[in-house]
Amino acid sequence: MNEKERYLSPFSTRYASEEMQYLFSETHKFRTWRRLWIALARAEHKLGLGVTQEQIDELEAHKDDINFEVAEAREREVRHDVMSHVYAYGKQCPKAEPIIHLGATSCYVGDNTDVLILRDASRLILKKAAQVLRNLSAFSLQYKDMPALAYTHLQPAQLTTVGKRATLWMYELAQDVEELEHRVDKLLLLGSKGTTGTQASFMELFDGDEEKVKELENMIATEMGFPGCVPVSGQTYSRKVDAYFLSTLSGFAQSAYKFANDLRILQSFEEMEEPFEKHQIGSSAMPYKRNPMRSERICALARYVMVDALNPALTSSTQWFERTLDDSANKRISVAEAFLAVDAILNIYINVTGGLVVYDKVVRRRVMEKLPFMATENIMMKCVKKGGDRQQLHEALRVHSHAAAARVKLEGGTNDLIDRIVADPLFSVTEEEVRAVLDPALYTGRSASQTEEFNREVVAPILARYPESMTAELKV
Repeated sequence: MNEKERYLSPFSTRYASEEMQYLFSETHKFRTWRRLWIALARAEHKLGLGVTQEQIDELEAHKDDINFEVAEAREREVRHDVMSHVYAYGKQCPKAEPIIHLGATSCYVGDNTDVLILRDASRLILKKAAQVLRNLSAFSLQYKDMPALAYTHLQPAQLTTVGKRATLWMYELAQDVEELEHRVDKLLLLGSKGTTGTQASFMELFDGDEEKVKELENMIATEMGFPGCVPVSGQTYSRKVDAYFLSTLSGFAQSAYKFANDLRILQSFEEMEEPFEKHQIGSSAMPYKRNPMRSERICALARYVMVDALNPALTSSTQWFERTLDDSANKRISVAEAFLAVDAILNIYINVTGGLVVYDKVVRRRVMEKLPFMATENIMMKCVKKGGDRQQLHEALRVHSHAAAARVKLEGGTNDLIDRIVADPLFSVTEEEVRAVLDPALYTGRSASQTEEFNREVVAPILARYPESMTAELKV
């Protein structure tokens, strides 16, 4: 079969970045296995076992040139991936062949590699999420003073600003960043725990010297860049770790979905729009359309991640005693695809937030259509100060407001609430006095200062931790 005749994951062909795909590639996995075998051999050498520097040097010389054909042929014969790669490595390193994988079980390379990939894939996610925050930070500060309709129940409520609304998207993503940072900070290597987690094989190798067995793990953890290894385990690291990480990735998906869904609605209102390329086609049937296809793709992928996050929870709950193998097939799909999907989501998120379009005249027109209703309390207070009866004024405003709304909804007319108020002698106000309270800036509260404070106190420290700007080419 050629490539066009077999299934290929859309994550590989359309969505995920090359950097994330590499982290979950066969090449990266087996190179990491070899790094772990070298770390094990080096620690055993330093602790006095019969492992020579010459053997370590030979392993180092071939750590990256994986002889896949030899390993694959061997696996067809013995049906064991780890021993097949031990065999293939040994063919390249005949002097070191007797000590490769000494004292270890399969999970020494398999699980420790998975932990390393969790760490490195998470760091890539964090860098990309920081770039989204960088984009939105600039956007929010640019539009911190622009009044816009705010909604509750998707019904116009009071006013906010375009920039303040962006801080809501940013805050959810900032929480995801901090949660993933916490997970990475707490992540520990499995270490060299042996078949059932008792380190019995290493106790045999070191003649019962527990301090050397513990030091072996510390040395491996240090070489692989970890503060330590898990204190206890069965054969594998706890599958709750996968559940924690995918739950956090689900959080990223939820936040991105919220942003993309809001933007889709705003694009329908014609207030804001995602980037639209010069030659982009919005519809095969309707040439005029400008569909929010990137935001829709974010939502589609986000749903996948949120559902996928159930997989490691179920896997974790069904691990029997020291381990069972029904985690393997599920784990290699669910964990990898969660990271690939969130990577894809963030690529699009970066792209969209780097080119958001605001139609300020539409935003203002929609504000001014609703502002007379929102200004009624201020008008009422002004009239009370002139000696009016608050209760009578409230009832009159209620009647006039419903009449003006009916004119708009039933007759298709304009909002004439101000004209009705000016014409009513109960209010004793001139048109100029009423118009004076129809400045949208009077109704945005602390939107601008909240936006500035949030960027300074919450976003800036995150961006300081990720100073490198990242851009992503969206795969369409």
